[in-house]
Amino acid sequence: MFLTYGDLAKLFPKRRGIRNHELSFHTVATFSTISQPKGIFIPIEENSGQLNEAIGNGAIAALWDEEMEVPKYVPNHFPIFYTNDLLKGLKDMMELYTENINQTDQVQKDRTDFLFLDERRLKENKLTYDIAVMAEKLLTMRAQLQQGKEGAE
Repeated sequence: MFLTYGDLAKLFPKRRGIRNHELSFHTVATFSTISQPKGIFIPIEENSGQLNEAIGNGAIAALWDEEMEVPKYVPNHFPIFYTNDLLKGLKDMMELYTENINQTDQVQKDRTDFLFLDERRLKENKLTYDIAVMAEKLLTMRAQLQQGKEGAE
């Protein structure tokens, strides 16, 4: 089971580009430098990389911070889903995907892969790609970021 455009349209009503509810996504990546065939690129970190590099590595859509300008080189038909919180958006996406998988009794050979680290970081950090563990880490990161913003004010 793959995540689809229709799934993301439910989560992120503000969007631009082609609207094909049957479009399926094989990967979700947070770094532009890794291979992400039929992927959704989500630049959640400052060092996530550039959208054009993600497109070159196979991204066919992006989840984008609505306060950031989309680069001018992005084609008009390229699907962009907007959110005001990329970490929460990724968490919501993972939860929806987990719910969808749990609703089916069949063993899924086709599935969306969530790719959170590039190869260099993977060698340094032996972290899991398990969605439940990643969701918890995202919540922790989000809380830390919010504490940092509150402390700066």
